[in-house]
Amino acid sequence: MLKKILLAVALMLPMFGASAQTSVKIGLVDTGAVLQALPDTQEAQKKVQEASKKYEDEYTRLGEEMKRMYDELNNMKPDELQAIRERKTREFQDYQVKVQTFEQNAQQDLQRMQAELLNPIFQKIKDAVESVGKEGGFGMIQDYNPQTTLYFASPVVDVTPQVKAKLGVQ
Repeated sequence: MLKKILLAVALMLPMFGASAQTSVKIGLVDTGAVLQALPDTQEAQKKVQEASKKYEDEYTRLGEEMKRMYDELNNMKPDELQAIRERKTREFQDYQVKVQTFEQNAQQDLQRMQAELLNPIFQKIKDAVESVGKEGGFGMIQDYNPQTTLYFASPVVDVTPQVKAKLGVQ
C-alpha cells in the first residue's frame, strides 16, 4: 500500500515543473529493513508459522488417509462386487475434493491472518515515515528497494535510520 502511494507521488512529480523539482527534498526509506527490525513483525511471523505448522500437520494426516483409501481401492480383488468398487471409488474421489478444499481454505486463512497481523505494523511504519517527512521538510519519501533501485544521488536522503529511530528499533 505504502509502495503504491509513493509510486503514485513519484509519477506525479514531473507535472510540477522543472523549477519545483529542484526544490523538492526527496527521501528514501527501506521499508523492508524497517519491517524486519520491528519486534512486532517477528511476533506476527511466529504466529503465522505456528498456524501454518498446524495446517501442515493436518494436511499430512489427510494425505495419509487418502493414501490408505487409494491403496485399499487398488488392492481390491478383480472379482470384487461392482457396487463395492464404485462406492470405494466415490469415497476416494470425495475425499480428494475434501483435501483440496482444506488446502485452499488453509491458504486463504493464512493469508487473511498474515494481513490482519501485518496491517497494523504497516500503519505504524507509514505513520513514522510521515512524521519523519514532516519533521525533515521532505516533499516526498519513496520506498527504497536496493534490488530495484539502480541509482540515487544527492539531494536524495536515506531516511531509514530516522524511521527506525521513530519506531524505537535499530
